[in-house]
Amino acid sequence: ASHNPPEYNGYKVYWENGAQIIPPHDRGISACIDAVDLGEIPILELEDGRRAGLLDDLGDSVERAYLEAIHGLHVHPEAAQNPLTLAYTPLHGVGGRFVEAALAQVGFEDVHVEPSQREPDGDFPTVRFPNPEEPGAMDRVLALAREVGADLVLANDPDADRLAVALPDGDGYTQLTGDQVGVLLADYLLTEGPQEGRRLVATTIVSSQLLGKMAKALGVDFALTLTGFKWIGNAALAHKAAHGSRFVLGYEEALGYSIGEVTRDKDGISAAAVFAELAAFAKARGESLWDRLERVYRRHGLFLTEQVSLVLPGAEGMHRMKGIMDAFRSDPPQEIGGHAVVAFHDVSRGDLGLPKSDVLVFLLEGDRRVVMRPSGTEPKLKSYYEVCEPIAEDEPFEAARARGEAALKNLRDAHQAMLAGWTRASNED
Repeated sequence: ASHNPPEYNGYKVYWENGAQIIPPHDRGISACIDAVDLGEIPILELEDGRRAGLLDDLGDSVERAYLEAIHGLHVHPEAAQNPLTLAYTPLHGVGGRFVEAALAQVGFEDVHVEPSQREPDGDFPTVRFPNPEEPGAMDRVLALAREVGADLVLANDPDADRLAVALPDGDGYTQLTGDQVGVLLADYLLTEGPQEGRRLVATTIVSSQLLGKMAKALGVDFALTLTGFKWIGNAALAHKAAHGSRFVLGYEEALGYSIGEVTRDKDGISAAAVFAELAAFAKARGESLWDRLERVYRRHGLFLTEQVSLVLPGAEGMHRMKGIMDAFRSDPPQEIGGHAVVAFHDVSRGDLGLPKSDVLVFLLEGDRRVVMRPSGTEPKLKSYYEVCEPIAEDEPFEAARARGEAALKNLRDAHQAMLAGWTRASNED
């Protein structure tokens, strides 16, 4: 089980290259499944399968190789020797002992794991939605952080492929967005990590545009993909085959990060270990991660993002979702929130050089952006909003942030009003 409730349970399928399947393999596998009468499939007991050589149990050697590979991702492993107090939760998943081992092997000693959520339990007894993005999911680890005075709070979802981060902020803790974590990791790895050779970073069409701007400024190759790490993993492989590049980082705003070439999928364990190193590195230099993030914003612009999901369950919901997308596709708005739409991209036509997908992108004057897409795993229509505010050299950061947050709210509210208007009209029809 991943970060969804138990009734959403599903599985992932990987191709021989180590990345999740993409077309045409997904359609080919699905066609083979459809051609099978499930009732006629003989079922073997596990031990019979082992004796027949059909099962291969992974032993400790695989775990050791994985942890050794994570160790190789560190830029300044000696930073872990600096005092740093961490609070962590695996949210009833598999991350606990792996994150503990990954942190210990570089010297992190003051690690506090939320005891009620450490052991794997697919019923998720202490949290309904074990997704660190969901309100309340991190309440217990944040309480633990306050108790121990943590410098850094980390959380994985149950299958440990996502990472959430919270930082001390005044009297409490504030959780970073996925884009903020991705940008901090990119800044650290690209400026402090090895500089030789051709380097690549990647993110998805719904993540912040800031990573692309950073890559351009640093002379690093950048790949934009569809949503989902299957696209990032395969893009990294293709770029390496074509250009001999070294993959540094891929991330998506939904708390997914892939560092280096240890895996071809998002991995919350290695991301937790490297992010902890980054926090220790910053603390040893007398700066906070908020300081580092502000420095990135002052250099490239204050990029602020938000996602809003419209839940549309059942067959009727799917019909309404399609109607909304078709309406915005056939008659795209000329302005949103008082800002003119300067470019419209319909990815279902192959716009932006991407595989055809049900995604609409509206680029607005003033470096604003709206992206719309139906979720691939849940009955939701997702809308992504982004604004970019330049910061004057002598301008207080809080003033720029207040201005950016107001601009983001205006963009979100204007677009959501459009959606509500279409929904009302649809109901009347």
